[in-house]
Amino acid sequence: MNVNIAIEDRIAVLTVTRPKALNALNKDVMSELHQFFTTDINSHDIMGVIITGDGKKAFVAGADISEFMSMKPGENVDSKDVHAVFNAIENCHLPVIAAVNGYALGGGCELAMACHIRVASKNALFGMPEVNLGIIPGYGGTQRLVQLIGKGKALELMMTTDMINADEAYRLGLTNHVVEIGEEIGKAKEILNKIAKKAPLAVSKVIDSVNAYFDKTRNGYQTEIDNFAFLATTEDFKEGAGAFLEKRKATFKGN
Repeated sequence: MNVNIAIEDRIAVLTVTRPKALNALNKDVMSELHQFFTTDINSHDIMGVIITGDGKKAFVAGADISEFMSMKPGENVDSKDVHAVFNAIENCHLPVIAAVNGYALGGGCELAMACHIRVASKNALFGMPEVNLGIIPGYGGTQRLVQLIGKGKALELMMTTDMINADEAYRLGLTNHVVEIGEEIGKAKEILNKIAKKAPLAVSKVIDSVNAYFDKTRNGYQTEIDNFAFLATTEDFKEGAGAFLEKRKATFKGN
């Protein structure tokens, strides 16, 4: 297994376990992530997911370049399959947090950006070095980096390949929190436990509505209208509204 899955207190922690390769993404890692987010996630009673890397040196230090170089002559490199994996993460109905511990470069930075929230340790380094190899970010990076930090700075980072530390990533909006080394998973769990107290259907529709803003095939405002109308018919809305009026804590059941 290249991705270890540990479930505790209804939180799934997915750890990319290729420390000798600085947890570089290869086909096996992608396959296991795809299997979890498209199939296995539905067989677990969980309320959130954390993605991290094995060890303290790297979250994910990029794609496995040796895998590209071993391709047969004439064999095309197609990033559509990876896009499908990262889209599954981005559109997951449960909150997904990247616990970035060390290098998050190239495909690793793209993986972190596909998550809904990012928590970085103080030794985290973010970068998009693809043009050094004569290629561009191909796993959604040219789109998601712009969404998170804006066009000008995104272009600069992708064209210069400059790496930025955790504090700069926080200043730019690339990461939500910066914590001491080793505290990133704990902080991610703290955030997920806070979210878990909210209405789960509403949380999932927040994710869906926000993602619609960036999806050119969807009308974000209409998605919001539709999701709002749907949630107004749920038992959780009745419970939440009733609890507010009765000045008590709501007990949500996800229906």
